[in-house]
Parts: sequence; structure tokens; C-alpha cells
Amino acid sequence: MKNSRLVFVALLAVLAASCSRGARVSGVLKDAPEAEVEVRLLDINRYRTLDTLKTDARGAFSYVAEVEKGQPEFFYLFYHGRRVASLLLQAGDRVEVVSDTLGNYSVTGSPETSKLIEVERAEAEFAGQFAASSARLDDLDPASEAAKKVRRDMAKQYITYYRDRVVYVMENSHSLTVVPVLYQVVGENLALFSQPTDAIHFRRACDSLRTVYPDSRYVKALDQEARRRENLLELDTRLRNTEPVGYPDLEMPDIQGRKVKVSDLDAKVIMIYFWSSADAEQSMFNLDVLKPLYDKYHDKGFEIYAVSLDTDKTAWATVVRNQKVGWINVCDGKGQASRALSLYQVPKFPTSYLIVDGDLSAGESVSDEASLRRFLDKTLK
Repeated sequence: MKNSRLVFVALLAVLAASCSRGARVSGVLKDAPEAEVEVRLLDINRYRTLDTLKTDARGAFSYVAEVEKGQPEFFYLFYHGRRVASLLLQAGDRVEVVSDTLGNYSVTGSPETSKLIEVERAEAEFAGQFAASSARLDDLDPASEAAKKVRRDMAKQYITYYRDRVVYVMENSHSLTVVPVLYQVVGENLALFSQPTDAIHFRRACDSLRTVYPDSRYVKALDQEARRRENLLELDTRLRNTEPVGYPDLEMPDIQGRKVKVSDLDAKVIMIYFWSSADAEQSMFNLDVLKPLYDKYHDKGFEIYAVSLDTDKTAWATVVRNQKVGWINVCDGKGQASRALSLYQVPKFPTSYLIVDGDLSAGESVSDEASLRRFLDKTLK
């Protein structure tokens, strides 16, 4: 008898632990008896189908969603491809959903889901107003006064809604509902939070959420996006505070760790050369082609700024030291993620770009020694 009691207590403990990790959803889909309801999970930036439920004769259904403690998840219910309910569930939630086939729904038992519903309704209201204004604009002469007024109205709508969403993010800093707010899109492809300074909102939201949900996949993704936007903000600030040049400026560390800036170089022709020391053929190109050209034209005003796309900076530095070339070699160790690649929109490497008298000239293929030599002969007379 004693052993039976112990087994029963252990079974209760297992069931309690299982329930604490999950969230139970009970619902009714009106006018949809014996129909299929698809359950999807928001997997960062895409939906992932988890299950397909079968409603009974009343349209009722139930589902136990897997949710770990401290890691709320976004779930969505779909009927014939239409989203009929949105849920932000925490471990232990017990929610009731009542929806129709058009997506008009209500949810009880989940405070976070209630907030999510408010967010989506505000977004839908704004989207409807903005789309209506856009439709009116399409019917007008773009140069007419009426069209100008509609554009002013649309700008006002956007600014008013943007400011309202900023307030929401600030006032709900510990709610995961700020995540879909930060990623909202206006129209077809305009991000609501599209200004460089919006990086500040992403960072503040991320840091606040991390104190509550440090293990959440959504918070980790938000941190990556905040870092990306912070880098863009830094670049935007630097560009605004520097004198304009006719090419994307670079400032990267050399083998001694000293940052070298392209705009600080004093040369008539600067070759921005993207390469990898891990490629033996490219390393040989340095010695067989570039070094003879550099030795011949350097004193005439030719400089090479070689950007390595290696992630192993130690191996790169070893190759550079062994080659004993005289030009500038830099590497940030980020490989294909280096910001230098995006600034110059490098399609492949090795690739070179020539800056002549402070302006970006036509790119020359680093594998075409003859054309590069002709270019230097012509330019550095």
C-alpha cells in the first residue's frame, strides 16, 4: 500500500511538471464543424506548422502547446489558409479561444495574448487607413494639389502611428508583444521602424526583455537585429561627421592592430583589393603579380589597401609577414560578414576597386595583370 502511494505521488509530480511546461488551448471555431485547424509556431521570421487539429460537431477543439518555462512562444491558428487566432503563451497558461472563420476572435486566460490582440488590432486599423489613402492617391494626378494633400495626410498618419508605437514599446518593455511591433511593415515593404536611430529602441527593448526572458529565441534574435542596426547607426553617424569622399571609406586594423583609414592615404591611385590568405592561388598572385607592379609604381603614386576576408587573423598575419610585401594589409576577422564587403558590394573575391584622385573608378579584375598595368601606365605618367 505504501509503495502504491509513492507511485501515485510520483505520477502526480510528473503530470504537474508536464503541465508546467505546456499551455492548454481550448476553443471553438464557429460554423466550422468537423473542420481542420492548423497550428503554427512563429519560428523567428517564418511560420512552422506544428499540428492539424480536428474540430468536433460544435466546432470545438483542444491543444496542448509545448512551452518551456521562461520562454513564451507565439502560436497562430489557421483555417483554410486564413489566420483565425494569435496566441502568445507562457508555460502553465490555460486559454479559451472563440473565433469565426473570418478571423474575428477573442481569447481569455492569457494576459500576454490580450496585449497581442490589441497590438494587431491597432496595426490593422492603421493599415486600413493608410491603404485607403494610398488608393485615393492612385486615382489622382501626382502633380495636383489634391494628391499633395493626400501625401501630407499619409505622412501624418505614419508619424502619428509611429509615435504611438514608440510609446507602446517604452511602456511595455517587459512584454514580448513589443517584438512584432518593432518588426511591423507599412504598405508592401516599408519598415515602421526604419530610421537609423531606431536602433536605440531595438537595443532598449532587447535589454529589458533579456532581464525577464534571457533564454527566449525571440530575444536572442532581437539582440542580433539590434547589433545590426547599431552598426548601421554608427556608420551613418560617422558618414555624417566626416568630410565627403568619392568612395566608401574603410578603417580596418593592420597586422599590428593599428586602424588604417583609406581616406588618410596619400596616393594618386589606391587599389582596394579583396582577397583571402587561405587561398594559395591568391597568395601566389600577391608575389607573382602585385608585388612587381607595386615595386614599379609605388613611388609614382600607387598604393594597395588589401582587405583580407579571413576569419583566422593569426594565419593571415603569418602569410603577410612571410610575403614581406610593402603595401597595407588589413583584416577584421569577420570573413564574409565584414562590413567592407557590403560597403563595396563585392560579388566575389579576389576583386579590386581603383580610387583615382579621390574618386572611385571602374573596378578592375585582379586576375587581369595586363589591363591593370596599362591602367597604371596611363594614369601614373
